[in-house]
Amino acid sequence: MGRRVLVAGVGMIPFAKPGKSDTYDVMGARAIRRAVEDAGIPYELVQQAYAGYVYGDSTSGQAALYQVGMTGIPVVNVNNNCATGSSALWLARQAVESGAVECALAVGFEQMQRGALTTHWTADRPSPTKRFDDLLGELHGLDDELPRAAQLFGGAGIEYVEKTGADPVLFAKVAVKSRTHAANSPYAVFRDPITVEEVMASPHIFGPVTRLQACPPTCGAAAAIVCSDDFARRHGIKPQVAIKAQAMSSDFPDTFEKKSMIELVGGGLTRAAAQQVYEAAGVDPRDIKVVELHDCFTVNEVLVYEGLGLCGEGGAEKFVADGDNTYGGRVVVGPSGGLMSKGHPLGATGLAQCTELVWQLRGQAEQRQVDGVTLALQHNLGLGGVGVVTIYEKVS
Repeated sequence: MGRRVLVAGVGMIPFAKPGKSDTYDVMGARAIRRAVEDAGIPYELVQQAYAGYVYGDSTSGQAALYQVGMTGIPVVNVNNNCATGSSALWLARQAVESGAVECALAVGFEQMQRGALTTHWTADRPSPTKRFDDLLGELHGLDDELPRAAQLFGGAGIEYVEKTGADPVLFAKVAVKSRTHAANSPYAVFRDPITVEEVMASPHIFGPVTRLQACPPTCGAAAAIVCSDDFARRHGIKPQVAIKAQAMSSDFPDTFEKKSMIELVGGGLTRAAAQQVYEAAGVDPRDIKVVELHDCFTVNEVLVYEGLGLCGEGGAEKFVADGDNTYGGRVVVGPSGGLMSKGHPLGATGLAQCTELVWQLRGQAEQRQVDGVTLALQHNLGLGGVGVVTIYEKVS
């Protein structure tokens, strides 16, 4: 670890259904302006920028930043699948921590299309997730009529139920919890409460996954300004939140060698990144009171409970039944409503998670506020694969 890195400012815009949002450059610029205003500094003081998006042409980051200001700074465009936003933050944090710059910006945005995620480059080149698809086909068969991600996570859900004996209703209960939290989140697209019965009765997709257990595509943007302590002192920024530790992991050979759907959807890289941040921060999972994690499917939320050490292996069913994943329990998971309720604009998701946790640590989360928060944990996953885990701390 090098210098302490402060999160000086954050900003996000309410997410919207595809076709109902501004264009990506306008959304990105709005999020940047909010983060700069939150930090209380002129945009001209930002020395580097990292712009994350998945579906867009090269230099889309410049198109968004130029609406805020054309200052000649380096702009790096980042694409790391669904973990793109936190990957941009990882790069900005590294730049400040190393001493390369004093202040950096990370922004993520996505102008999504309706329907399930799809690969756009198929005619003349191999898919980057071919190895994942091949193992899915070997273990469960591959249905070209169904969304690939739903088959991957649905297959992991089948394995989890077979391995632990858990009732698949467990996954539906997670969806209900997420919607309950979203009722207090003005940034969520889906805020109406749902019941376990409604979740289970919604159209079946694959394995235990039904439509109300899959996050919807949405459009949106979020941004964060990170800086050094010296920069904060010089520019009158009161330190409130710092990145205590952060780790990024890609896959290991056993992702494929174990012939496990749970490993295939990020089990190993989640555990590896989590272990790294806990060790670097000197933090035990039991010290964490609030978490934003990558609940692209309810199945993944359950898997990540165990991957992050929030409960023991095979302990997620009891963890949920006891209410230990919500207010009044051991840890509040997804106070924002998570991807299940906000939707998942790929490039924006990681920075939206960051924004929510910074608000929680500052005590600015309004009706969503978790009491006594001094540490917060973020988990962001992208198949292909990448996992980013971050611990934030309240400072003064």
